[in-house]
Amino acid sequence: MHVPDGFINAPVSAVTGVVAAGAIAVSLRGARRELDEKTAPLAGLVAAFIFAVQMLNFPVAAGTSGHLLGGALAAILVGPFTGVLCVSVVLLMQGILFADGGLTALGVNITDMAIITTVVSYAVFRGLVKVLPRKKRSITVAAFVSALLSVPAAAVAFTLIYALGGTTDVPITKVATAMIGVHVLIGIGEATITALTVGAVIAVRPDLVYGARGLQQRLKLRVGGDLVDAPAPAAVPVAARISRRKVWAVGLVTSLVLAGFVSFYASASPDGLEKVAKDQGIDQNTKKHHTEDSPLAGYGVKDISDARISGGLAGVIGVGVTVVAGTGIFWAVRRRRTADVSPSQVA
Repeated sequence: MHVPDGFINAPVSAVTGVVAAGAIAVSLRGARRELDEKTAPLAGLVAAFIFAVQMLNFPVAAGTSGHLLGGALAAILVGPFTGVLCVSVVLLMQGILFADGGLTALGVNITDMAIITTVVSYAVFRGLVKVLPRKKRSITVAAFVSALLSVPAAAVAFTLIYALGGTTDVPITKVATAMIGVHVLIGIGEATITALTVGAVIAVRPDLVYGARGLQQRLKLRVGGDLVDAPAPAAVPVAARISRRKVWAVGLVTSLVLAGFVSFYASASPDGLEKVAKDQGIDQNTKKHHTEDSPLAGYGVKDISDARISGGLAGVIGVGVTVVAGTGIFWAVRRRRTADVSPSQVA
């Protein structure tokens, strides 16, 4: 779904850039309410994990592959505002360091892959959580459905953007049919990865999953004819639970293994957008990427001839840079939140 330079004309690219900048500004403010001492480090890790899993293209049809977009996963784990920022950090790292996704198309990519997927998925997720039983399994089911729908929603969004600013004369109906059709299949992979990841985290530390907050209902007691909340149960001792540091360390090691080793076995077929662009001819005006001479362009390290080592090292570098950049941004946002709390609010 990474849109290269040249697919969308300059005016529409500029408009989406403004939309993306506005959404990021709103998300920075909203993330202050979502981030705390638990979720701030996790948010940087989520960004790194999304980067790593996006390197794992999986086959979805003859000659076509797909990969995680990550909006639903990020929104459910760390909140919708923080989720927009997570995916935006990933897209920025990919565009600058790896020449993946055009720089003039960065606004298009953030609007499509970060904003649309996060907003659609979290809206669906919250709606499902309200009607499903208040159990951990319901969170996983809601994560699966919301992620499944977020991918074709992004395909629809790209189709609309292309209708407004496409640089080639291809009937929009053909673009829509091809994009939505293949991305419904990719959505199944997105949903599976999202549900498995959310399920794994919620199994060991449900308190770290933003979408699971308030999952447990308070027991009601009847006192004098009125229903009142029962006293909260004693907290589970910290020593008896998996620490946040261990969760973070396991997540980081998993991301490094996926990007540094497993990615070598990913599908080499073009992803959904690349396949549609080639088949329908909407890639005729693709422009040279501004950073195609980067030492990491194409997810390989320049001057290293061994493909396995080159790709693995590039993946490890990408995970490292993303987790450092993401964690730094989210800690800064959290510190800003702390600074905004006045003495009167504390009182």
